Amino acid sequence: MAEAFIVATGRTAGGRRGGKLAGRHPVDLAAQVIDALVTRSGIDPAAVDDVILGCVSQVGEQATNVARNAVLASKLPESVPGTSVDRQCGSSQQALHFAAQAVMSGAMDAVIAAGVESMTRVPMFTPNALPAKAGLGIYMSPAMQKRYPGVEFSQFTGAEMIARNYGIEKDVLDRYALESHQRAIAATREGAFKHEIVPVEIRLADGSASGEMHTIDEGIRFDATLESIASVKLIAEGGRCTAATASQICDGASGVLVVNERGLKALGVKPLARIHHMSVMGHDPVIMLEAPIPATARALQKAGMKIDDIDLFEVNEAFAPVPLAWLQKLGADPARLNVNGGAIALGHPLGASGTKLMTTLVNALGQRGKRYGLQTMCEGGGMANVTIVERL
Repeated sequence: MAEAFIVATGRTAGGRRGGKLAGRHPVDLAAQVIDALVTRSGIDPAAVDDVILGCVSQVGEQATNVARNAVLASKLPESVPGTSVDRQCGSSQQALHFAAQAVMSGAMDAVIAAGVESMTRVPMFTPNALPAKAGLGIYMSPAMQKRYPGVEFSQFTGAEMIARNYGIEKDVLDRYALESHQRAIAATREGAFKHEIVPVEIRLADGSASGEMHTIDEGIRFDATLESIASVKLIAEGGRCTAATASQICDGASGVLVVNERGLKALGVKPLARIHHMSVMGHDPVIMLEAPIPATARALQKAGMKIDDIDLFEVNEAFAPVPLAWLQKLGADPARLNVNGGAIALGHPLGASGTKLMTTLVNALGQRGKRYGLQTMCEGGGMANVTIVERL
């Protein structure tokens, strides 16, 4: 079987809710990343066989196959198709898996895996809220409710359950959040994100161009202190998590270009990394966010590797208890985890986070001269994707 290689990566800098990316239509954000991947790789746009794009809230401006709309807004020819993927927070990581599987099978030679989410223009939970307002049915069917009687699936409840089950106190969560900001600040000041960020022109409220480019992740708190983080009120009374120890609502897009050996030769591109392993796993949908732990253990077993074989980890910081419990259970080196900060500081643009983390992981491996990287994230419904890459 052929192998899958990443030959180009890119992401927008994260935008706060109502912030610097609020004036940009999500389709256009995704199109800019697609164009950047073509430019950075130097390939003929017509050589792209497909665009697979992750997006969670596929409604409103992100409806009607947002992937195809992004193609039509980009410099790609109309001959390039597009399809949209929803695996909740792992949507674009799953897009990467589908892209890799396509080129490994030989059915395609060059596929763009990407993701987009404008959490300003299409707020979180909109797909659930609109039917409720119209008096339509909810996503939980009678059969689901029979299997899980009285259960309301909630990521917030899941985060608190993990904190309690793993004995992670609030002060530990606060310190972790501060470290996420400190690492993101250091990465920004050292230029670690310079080659991965796709500059996007900021639009004013009336839609006109501002002339200013958005190139720095807007969620980073450069003045963050342990005291300021600790002072944020709890999400739930008696709980341990706060908004400061959770991922930030974020606007953004990201993507990677994936090819096989035939694509490397035909397109004349050089690989940045090789897909070494990819898998996905379902787990308890009630605690929901714990899935990266067993998914990582199984992925390592399937890959014939140990946790210490991995040089860098990207574990999405949906809530601080998630990576902390992952570290505790797997015995991983915390110095290798989210070395440039995570979603607590940089933001979590839902459907875009998968290829966003992969973009950062591939670049961090290159900058540090490391070989293997592992990416995983918790996903709604109690799932987790795991991707292991080898830098080339």
